[in-house]
Amino acid sequence: MSAEKSPAAGNEQAIVQHFQAMRQEVGQIWTKIGELDMERSEHVLVLNAISPLAADRKCFRLIGGVLVERTVGEVLPAVTRNKEGLEQVIAKLTEQLEAKKKDMAEFQTKYNIRIKGEDGQDQQVASSSKAPQGVLVQ
Repeated sequence: MSAEKSPAAGNEQAIVQHFQAMRQEVGQIWTKIGELDMERSEHVLVLNAISPLAADRKCFRLIGGVLVERTVGEVLPAVTRNKEGLEQVIAKLTEQLEAKKKDMAEFQTKYNIRIKGEDGQDQQVASSSKAPQGVLVQ
């Protein structure tokens, strides 16, 4: 949040928009982590499939949309490096996610922002009042 300016205290609409933007950023990070985790699991499946094979055995690898013929000995280290790189990126994104969630929680506390349906309070208040809520006339 250091790069972003905090909205003025009196402008509720700017506060809500800023909070929504923060929630959207958190959602985008979650999505990216999910995508990368799926890709990492695919790398694990490939590693499990080709690890027991002989190093001189022929295999095929998709590189930039082109299917290339290689040997298991050539492909195995590359797939291992890619998997490790994905794990590092996932770890960094997880750290960013935690930082964003912390910033969002502080912002939510600072401006006393409540999300509908998140707390049980909204439902308790609605169920405790037995008075009619409105009339629909056609």
